Amino acid sequence: MRCRKCKDRAVLGIPRHHTAFCKPCLSDFVCAQAERAVTEEKMFTKTDRVLVAVSGGKDSLSLLDILRRLGYQADAFYVDLGIGEYSRQSKARVEHFTGARGIPLHVHELKEDEGAGINELADLVHRPTCSVCGTLKRYHFNRTAVELGYHVLATGHNLDDEASRLLGNVLHWQTEYLDKQGPTLPASMEGFAKKVKPLFRLAEREIAAYAIVNKIDYIVEECPNSKGAKMLLYKDILNRLESESPGTKQAFYWGFLAKQEAEAKTRPSMTENDQAVLHPCITCGQPTTAETCSYCKLMARAKQTGPAATPS
Repeated sequence: MRCRKCKDRAVLGIPRHHTAFCKPCLSDFVCAQAERAVTEEKMFTKTDRVLVAVSGGKDSLSLLDILRRLGYQADAFYVDLGIGEYSRQSKARVEHFTGARGIPLHVHELKEDEGAGINELADLVHRPTCSVCGTLKRYHFNRTAVELGYHVLATGHNLDDEASRLLGNVLHWQTEYLDKQGPTLPASMEGFAKKVKPLFRLAEREIAAYAIVNKIDYIVEECPNSKGAKMLLYKDILNRLESESPGTKQAFYWGFLAKQEAEAKTRPSMTENDQAVLHPCITCGQPTTAETCSYCKLMARAKQTGPAATPS
């Protein structure tokens, strides 16, 4: 198999594009796709400060590497969930990556600031761990970006992530989530950071290949709490479809985006919808539809049921 661009030996074939690339051309392709996503979706410019949410995995570290390579002002933010050895290893990968490149890194420690790791908090509030994790991450991603003055928060969600999430939402007719499925979510009101997904044009295997080619040391293991997650099932289903019909994921997700864009001309914008229903949380001030935001409710419940609240 030869590189379609330079005819050297290819390291990765990409059936959905009927092409293959060698190591240098693969890196060029990945960076070009990310750059195209940033510019076409008007995510940010070279003068904007971008905060990249990193986990130690291939997607987020590759995103940080790509944005830096393209000349964007991208810094890193890591949430330490306190999941034993998994969190220690993922944090070490993040610190090594950013330290070697002189990239500013901001860290939030759950055990120090919330008083417990993610598993302990989930037990205290009697909710699924992944649900609690999502609430905490969304809160701290947004809060940190706003408080530190970043213009944009970027995450490493790729085409596989977005297609599988869309499949789950459609299977359960969770139409209230569909408006939030775009690669760019505006800062619709004060207290919200703009959120973007510059890797939405790239498949997971393409990003994994980029990380390997560019010697990015990332944590390979999945989060131990993700075992049995429906999202992994949806990814597996889409992978089977993709193997039989290359381009299925792209057609599914990009077709949805085209439909959303066409319908946006005849309905209120996300900013208008948010401003109509959101207001500051009475506890922390972040935007919420209720009197108290999900994060503050969660932490209040954890304190009520935690050891400190148990009579001696």
